Amino acid sequence: MSRPGHLTAHQTAQLLGVGLAGLRSIVHRGQLTRSGGTPRQPWYAAKDVAALAAQRATRASA
Repeated sequence: MSRPGHLTAHQTAQLLGVGLAGLRSIVHRGQLTRSGGTPRQPWYAAKDVAALAAQRATRASA
C-alpha cells in the first residue's frame, strides 16, 4: 500500500500503458523518479505520473 498522493509501480505501469520492465526503462532514462517506498517496492508521485502520461499521450497523437 502506498501513501496518499502516490502510486505503486504496478499502478504506475498500468496508467502509462507499459509493463514493469518498461517502467524501469522510463525511470532509468530519467523521465520519472521514485518518490518513496523501498528499492523493491517504489512509489511514484501521482502528479508526476499524470504529467508524464499526458506528455506521452500528446506525443502519441502528434
